[in-house]
Amino acid sequence: MKILVDADACPVKDEIYKVAFRHGVPVTIVSNSPIRVPAHDLIDRVVVSDGFDAADDWIAERADAGAVCITADILLADRCLKAGAIVIAPNGKPFTLSSIGAAIATRAIMADLRAGGEQIGGPPPFGKTDRSRFLSALDEALVRGKRGR
Repeated sequence: MKILVDADACPVKDEIYKVAFRHGVPVTIVSNSPIRVPAHDLIDRVVVSDGFDAADDWIAERADAGAVCITADILLADRCLKAGAIVIAPNGKPFTLSSIGAAIATRAIMADLRAGGEQIGGPPPFGKTDRSRFLSALDEALVRGKRGR
């Protein structure tokens, strides 16, 4: 098992480290600019170019059935799911093969509304319940992944 993190805007990096240390699972933090990470044998930091989707491409190329990918990016989640990875959003909600199509469609509708000048709100503020849900989801994903799903 391994954890791949789309880290540039990830609000749960400390929670990822906590769960990874408990399970002894390596974590790769992928970003477009240097991010401080704990000095630990299980933590690796990869800084990719600032090219469009460079971090997404790096993660998608390494996603497989032994990976848990952490991202809020719906299109990256889709790529990782197709590669066989478990994918979890930072709010703890899992992306699945059965739910990703609706998420992509909703994303497209929202983009069309924004392009048309609609004033739409973003996601609700990130809170304690999101953090707690994420901890549970990541722990469960690692347990499931170790058992072979």
